[in-house]
Amino acid sequence: MEAFLGIDLGTSAVKTVILDKAGHMLGEGSHDLSLSMPRPGFAEQNPEEWWQATVLATRQAAAACPPGTAVRGIGVSGQMLGSVLLDGNNRLMDSSIIWMDQRSSEEVEEIVEKLGMDPILDATANYPLVSYWAPKLLWLRKHKPEVYSRIHTVLFPKDYLKYRMTGAVDIDVTDATGTMLFNTGKRQWEWPLFDLLGIPRSIVPQKASESADVIGALSAKAADEMGLAAGIPVVGGGGDQMCGAVALGVVRPGVVSSIIGTSGTVFSYSESCITDRQPRAALSYCHSVPGSWCVFGCTLGAGSSYQWLRNTVFNDPGAQWDRKGMSAYEYMNGRAEEAVPGCEGLVFLPYMNGERTPYPDPFARGVFFGLSARHGLNEICRSVMEGVAYSLRDTIEILREYGVRTHEIRASGGGARSKLWLQIQADVFDADICTTNITETPSAGAAILASVGAGAFESVARAADAIVKVVSTTKPMAEQTKRYADYYETYRALYPALKDVYAGHARKVERWI
Repeated sequence: MEAFLGIDLGTSAVKTVILDKAGHMLGEGSHDLSLSMPRPGFAEQNPEEWWQATVLATRQAAAACPPGTAVRGIGVSGQMLGSVLLDGNNRLMDSSIIWMDQRSSEEVEEIVEKLGMDPILDATANYPLVSYWAPKLLWLRKHKPEVYSRIHTVLFPKDYLKYRMTGAVDIDVTDATGTMLFNTGKRQWEWPLFDLLGIPRSIVPQKASESADVIGALSAKAADEMGLAAGIPVVGGGGDQMCGAVALGVVRPGVVSSIIGTSGTVFSYSESCITDRQPRAALSYCHSVPGSWCVFGCTLGAGSSYQWLRNTVFNDPGAQWDRKGMSAYEYMNGRAEEAVPGCEGLVFLPYMNGERTPYPDPFARGVFFGLSARHGLNEICRSVMEGVAYSLRDTIEILREYGVRTHEIRASGGGARSKLWLQIQADVFDADICTTNITETPSAGAAILASVGAGAFESVARAADAIVKVVSTTKPMAEQTKRYADYYETYRALYPALKDVYAGHARKVERWI
C-alpha cells in the first residue's frame, strides 16, 4: 500500500501521520517536547530532543499501519522562525531560539535605523519582528560572541530534521521568508541585506527550495533509527502555517483558515506578494503552493492561553472532572457553555508572552478587563475563548481591507475540536466556520507535499483537492454576532490604552528580577 509520511515539529510535541493517496489515516504518532524559558521573554528548545521525538513518533506511526504499507515519500512541517546553529562540522552549538522568543527588540530597532523601513519592506514584504533571524543573529553577535563567531550554518527547526534524515542542508521558501534576509516577491535571498548587516552569506544554502521539491533521500542511518526503508525521497516541506493551509485546502483564492494551536493564525491564499505597509505584522510569505503567496496574521497566545487557565486553575488531580471521566478541557468547555455570550462584559486580552498581529509588541501581557463580583469560573473560561477569537478577528479585518473573501473559514486545531469554540468563531467573525476530514493539519500537509514530490499527484492543488473534504459547517447566529461586534469594539480599545503602560511595566519587571 503506497503511503506518505508527514512529520510536524511543533512547540509542544512532534506529531507524525502516514496517509494513503486517498487521505486515509493509516498510522499516527506523537511525542512531547520540553520548553525552556530561562528569562522573561526568552524561549528555547533543544534540537537533539526534536530528533529523538521524531524517531519515536515515526516508529509509533509506522507500527500502527496495516501490513504491506510502504512509505514512498516524506515531508516535514515545523514551527517557524526558530534558529538552529551548526558549526563547521554540522554539530549543534547551542539551544534553538524559537518563534515565541522576544529578546531581540533592541536589535530590531537597530536594523530599522540602519536600513530604513521602506527598503526593508520593498525587499522582504514584511515589517521586522523580534522573531526573525536577522535580529536574533545580531543579538547573538552582541551577547554571545563566542557562539556567533563559530556559526557555519543556520537552519530552521524542520530543516534540521531534514538534515538528520538526508545529510542535505536545505531551507525552503516558506521558512526563508522569516529570516528578514529574503526577497519574498522574487522567492530568493536578498544578498545585499546580509552584507549591510554584516551577516555572512555562507550561513544559508545558496538557493531556497520549493516545498514539494525532493531535496534528498533517507539515509541508511536515519532509516534504521526511524524504522523505515532507506532511500525514501524527502521533500523541502514548509512552515507549519503553510503545511496546515495545504491540508485545509487553502490552495486557491476564496478559502481562508483559522487555526487555534499553541498560537493562533488566520491564513489566506494570494496570487501575488502583498506588502502591508502598516506596522501591524500582517505577514506576507511564500506559500507551499509554487508560484503563490499568502497573507496571514498570528496571535501568540491562543491555545496556550486556554492551556494556562487549565494549568493554573483546573490542575487538581482527582478533581470532579477526573471522577466523571472527563478531561480538564471538557470540563472547562462545559463551564464556558454556562456563561452568556460576551460574559456580561468580561473581556480577555490573550497577550500572555507578547503579541504579534496587529500589535507586534514583545511587552504586551494578558489582561482580564471588566471583571466584577458577578463573574465566576464560567465567565473566565468563556472569556478566554472569546478573547482568542477577538484576536483572530483582528487579522480577518486586515484581510477584508485587501478584498479577501472571508465568508468561508476552515477551522483547525483546538478551536475545531470544540463545538463551542467553533460557534464563538462563527459569531465573532460573522462567517461560516467549516471543519474538514483532516485533523492533524501540519503533518498531513507535509504528507500531501511528499505525495507530490514522489509523483503521486502533479501539483499541490490537485493533491489537496483529492484528499481534503469539508465535513461540517457552523453558521453565525445573528443576535450573537451583533453582541460580539459590540464587545469587539471594547477589545480593540484596550491595547492602545495600555501600550505605554506595558512598556514601562516591562522595565520595572526587568529591574526586579
